[in-house]
Amino acid sequence: MQLPNKAERLRIFIGENDRHAGKLLMDVIIEQARKDGLAGATALRGISGYGANSLVHSNKILRLSEGLPVVIEIVDSSEKIEAFLPKLDGLIQEGLVTKEPVEVLMYRHSAG
Repeated sequence: MQLPNKAERLRIFIGENDRHAGKLLMDVIIEQARKDGLAGATALRGISGYGANSLVHSNKILRLSEGLPVVIEIVDSSEKIEAFLPKLDGLIQEGLVTKEPVEVLMYRHSAG
């Protein structure tokens, strides 16, 4: 698969415990991106953050970490990102989705 030099990065900010139909939302989003043929998706776990409700979620030593922030990043062509957005709308109940232009310098995989 080739990526265009000018592409877009989709960032999806959710909580690690967010669910859709009983499954972890981050897994549902990543699997949907794969099914839709997007170039790739990565989930990154945050150590602290808050969202629209201003409730801070943090990874403190003396506190059980629950609901830490997760950012899912997807890079692909503008057309593929735009086609994926309506699916996110049906999945995300609480969170933030952003989109920005990026320049793809390399996109490689091993032959094996």
